[in-house]
Amino acid sequence: MKLEAFFNPKSVAVIGASREEGKVGHRIFRNMVESGFKGRLYPVNPNAQEILGYRCYGSVKDVEDDVDLAVIAVPAKIVPSVVEECGRKGVKGLIVISAGFSETGREGTLLERELVTKCREYGMRMQGPNCLGFISSRNGMNASFASTMPTPGNVSIVSQSGALGSAILNWSRFNGMGLANFISVGNEADLTTADFLEALIDEENTRVVGVYIEGVKNGERFIDVARRLSRRKPVVALKAGTTEVGVRAVSSHTGSLAGSDTAFSAAFRKAGVLRASTMKKLFDLLSAFEGQPLPRGSGVMVVTNGGGPGILAVDACEKMGLDLPLLEQDLREKLSSLLPPHASINNPLDVLGDADEKRYRIALDAALSSRNVHGVIVILTPQAMTPSEEVARVVVETGRRFEKPVTAVFMGFDNESPAIRILREGKIPNYDFPEPAAFALRGMYDYSLMLSRSEEQAASLTDVDDDAVARVIARVEAEGRINLSSEEAFEIASAYGIPVPEARIARNAAEAREIAESIGCPVAVKIISPDILHKTDMGCVILNVKTPEEASRAYDLVVRRARSAMPQAKILGALIQKMAPPGREVIVGSVRDPQFGPLIMFGLGGIYVNFLRDVSYRLAPLTLSEAMEMISETKAYTLLKGVRGEPPSDLEAVVNVVVRLSQLMCRFKKLMEMEINPLFAYEEGKGCMAVDIRGTLSKPKGETET
Repeated sequence: MKLEAFFNPKSVAVIGASREEGKVGHRIFRNMVESGFKGRLYPVNPNAQEILGYRCYGSVKDVEDDVDLAVIAVPAKIVPSVVEECGRKGVKGLIVISAGFSETGREGTLLERELVTKCREYGMRMQGPNCLGFISSRNGMNASFASTMPTPGNVSIVSQSGALGSAILNWSRFNGMGLANFISVGNEADLTTADFLEALIDEENTRVVGVYIEGVKNGERFIDVARRLSRRKPVVALKAGTTEVGVRAVSSHTGSLAGSDTAFSAAFRKAGVLRASTMKKLFDLLSAFEGQPLPRGSGVMVVTNGGGPGILAVDACEKMGLDLPLLEQDLREKLSSLLPPHASINNPLDVLGDADEKRYRIALDAALSSRNVHGVIVILTPQAMTPSEEVARVVVETGRRFEKPVTAVFMGFDNESPAIRILREGKIPNYDFPEPAAFALRGMYDYSLMLSRSEEQAASLTDVDDDAVARVIARVEAEGRINLSSEEAFEIASAYGIPVPEARIARNAAEAREIAESIGCPVAVKIISPDILHKTDMGCVILNVKTPEEASRAYDLVVRRARSAMPQAKILGALIQKMAPPGREVIVGSVRDPQFGPLIMFGLGGIYVNFLRDVSYRLAPLTLSEAMEMISETKAYTLLKGVRGEPPSDLEAVVNVVVRLSQLMCRFKKLMEMEINPLFAYEEGKGCMAVDIRGTLSKPKGETET
């Protein structure tokens, strides 16, 4: 596998190993010794002869044998010389624990670049700097200064925060979650989160991957790697820096650039990564995936010995979009004969407060045997007569006999109570309350849906004119502009097969009259200026102009208003546009995210888009299915389908515009923004029309905002 020197080193040198217990170097070396590392271990410290019974070396170059991995914990200023020695020794991998690099400012950044240069020179790979370290519980390697060693398991964690990583390790230990690997990536000067995720694709001990992420350095590579990993193993991510304050904190913490939260959500969706909004939800999902099979459907049966918790559970399931089926008639009849008369055989299936393990076995057997049920939440509230340990054993034993996920909600139990230990050892995730159990099952169902979808190729249209688009962009750049005029935006849309009304540009009032007469009234008169983006707000758009004479007067009016509002604006004339028949107004737009590329937006359009915010997003390139999905997520979709007897709109035509804009943005990387607002959607079979379009190009290289 890739990064073998990190995941399975045969020999490790700890450079900066110390005899003083309070030093980081001592903690790292002690962790390596006490974790039972199976390979050769070499402490390196020129001022010591022996550490913890191991012979100490003055330099890594003095080690007689080959060294696969070096863990470096020395002051930042001498790290470059240590890295140089490692390169000459032939070390394959470095874990630089030391802080004092790009997270501290310019000088630290220069020092960090020096490390990367040396690594490239000698063909070494580097984790960090400024990281907690690397733990592989399977081969007993704790190359970190964490205070705990996790128990072996099949969950791997990749974290961009060392401090949070320490908390994750403690939490996993306290809650009995076994870890295969824990990786703190630090500043990602060389190896990134994506590199380690790629290595985990074939890492045989990993079943599920958890990621704490603040930002990415190469968004397209991250999506590619995460998609390949998620097709093999579930990936659950917690993204930090979702608010303005959070983004600033991320920048000062790791030196990474946090992208927009919307773009990250779209990136996770594109890659098949499940997103958790809190640490608690991250672990709720990891616990479920750790040992349970995936559901083959959305049907959930709640088995409970208490009415209230059962109702909370079905409420939570319904809110999560899970189904709550009833059992088949033969199973209901069987339960009626075996359970007490007052037991409820609906959903929730209530076995009553005095239920023993036998009742739970009967109920679970029936629920898991049902074709309608794809997962079970089993709830136990402790009554005086409740044999909790026996019930836990029944849950484990019954769950093993069926290829369906079972989650437990043993309420009011301590983590170290016998019943919870039995569940934990049996790989049954236990949640304190019903809501997180429902959330976990929904996450598992979402992942199973993702796996069931075939890999659809992005739409690729051939009836487009790339040369025409390139000519428009070249013309705008030649004039030193970044904003497209209305005419230029319509020209690009037309070249890409997006329907636009007939329109021509008028340079004076007389031309406006002639054009209106030629294309036929009513027309719209819109100012053309690369400096005026929101024409309507400035009164520079006049609609429903009914005669050529009115078009002439409207031309003079919009020009006068434009010059009054923005005297410095460059006025190119006015667009005389055939009025499109009214339709349902939607918006289709795109903005180029600096990390992930074109972000496509769809939603309710017109003048209310900024207020109603009924929009959804996806990352380009889009498949036809993705385009349809993003449309269906909005309230606009309800209107497009037709309400109160109204005919449905031409959804196929709207989808066609969305995928055309997606391909346009992917082909032309100089396009930073394109927005069609409104796009009029007409009745089914009658297409749609882009009524107003604006676009922006990227700034020339070297030019910055002022």
